[in-house]
Amino acid sequence: MSATRITQSASQAHLAWRDPETWTRTADIVAVLIALSLPWSTSLVGIFAVVWLVALAPTLDFKRFLQSLSRPICALPIALFLLALGGTLWSDAPWSARSYALSPVTKLLMLPLLFYHFERSSRGMWVFVAFLISCALLMVMSWLVMIYPDLTLKRGGVERGIFVKNYIDQSQEFALCAVVLAYPVFKLLGDRKIWQALLLSAIAVSFVANMVFVIVSRTALVTLPIMLAMFALLHLRWRTVIVLFVATALLGGLVWMASPQLQATTERFASDYRLYMDVNQPTSLGLRLEFWKKSLRFFVEAPIVGRGTGSTRGLFEAAASGPAALAQSQVIGNPHNQTLNVAVQWGAVGVIVLYAIWVVHLLLFRGEGLVAWIGLMVVLQNFFSSLFNSHLFDFHEGWMYVLGVGVAGGMALRTRSRAGTPTSQVKVGQDR
Repeated sequence: MSATRITQSASQAHLAWRDPETWTRTADIVAVLIALSLPWSTSLVGIFAVVWLVALAPTLDFKRFLQSLSRPICALPIALFLLALGGTLWSDAPWSARSYALSPVTKLLMLPLLFYHFERSSRGMWVFVAFLISCALLMVMSWLVMIYPDLTLKRGGVERGIFVKNYIDQSQEFALCAVVLAYPVFKLLGDRKIWQALLLSAIAVSFVANMVFVIVSRTALVTLPIMLAMFALLHLRWRTVIVLFVATALLGGLVWMASPQLQATTERFASDYRLYMDVNQPTSLGLRLEFWKKSLRFFVEAPIVGRGTGSTRGLFEAAASGPAALAQSQVIGNPHNQTLNVAVQWGAVGVIVLYAIWVVHLLLFRGEGLVAWIGLMVVLQNFFSSLFNSHLFDFHEGWMYVLGVGVAGGMALRTRSRAGTPTSQVKVGQDR
């Protein structure tokens, strides 16, 4: 009997091992683990991404997957990677610099796979709920670290209210969560589900309060109002928008007066600019202006296909001049602007592909529903924050984009397919 049971158990395990649904569920769970770990760890994200690829492999229908790659939402990220790969051939940088610069673009290859998987999986919302829960826990830790700084896991200089990573990554997470929650709160109020709406409102307000009274990046200060304005324009009446705008302006003024941290952050804009213009001091804003001016010059020198993958640092080293304490002598491999980062390395061709990616992904999320709203906000946040950083290539913000757009995009394609549009005929921006 025991031998029979062992044989039956082995047979069942073998069937489960070969069952595509088992692998699909496993891939969903691993995607949830990626979302849970993203606010906390870079290493875990990389590990779980590899595990996710392994779990996905047995579920792939290669013919259908290859057909899906012809869609612009998939083809364009692949095209940017291929351009970066080809750019290693005409770059003058050392091969170590070329491979290092190619690495951030590689994660864009996850987008077609995420589209493919979550077009077929019904558990995409698990990923977004996991990310929200993880960010909420990080927010709690941020408040605790502000009160008890020794709790931080950061080594070296301690940033106010930062448990792990840095204030730029944390602000991007909190801003995205706060704005995304505006949509379900609006819908719940319309359905008169007051308690649920109040709960989500409290979470959203907590994210904003943390940015106001603990720490916030200047990029988030710029992008958050733009995202909120988009919500108002899409979902509120004009009279309500005007009233809300006036109320927000008044409330913002009161909050600014009540928050020394917010005052210091906003006042650094003007002080950084003055120090850069008057004494050429390498302030945060001054360095960005310096990097942008030099990057534009590098782009003009090679406007079509750029100077090649990984060439940026070498160009800045050659252009550095003056004493080390001055802004014009600073050397960097990232000009803190996504467009210029691409333009320097791959010229106008790269810029066209970059903006085409943003456009087709925006069009993918036209329409109503929470999934479309999540995807839209992920793309918009990445676009506007990339005016001041290279957030599509940065590890944390880049993965926020890849995971958010990939999962939401797959869910949007699934909804259209279930509504009657054959998967092979789904086009970017097509509505039913």
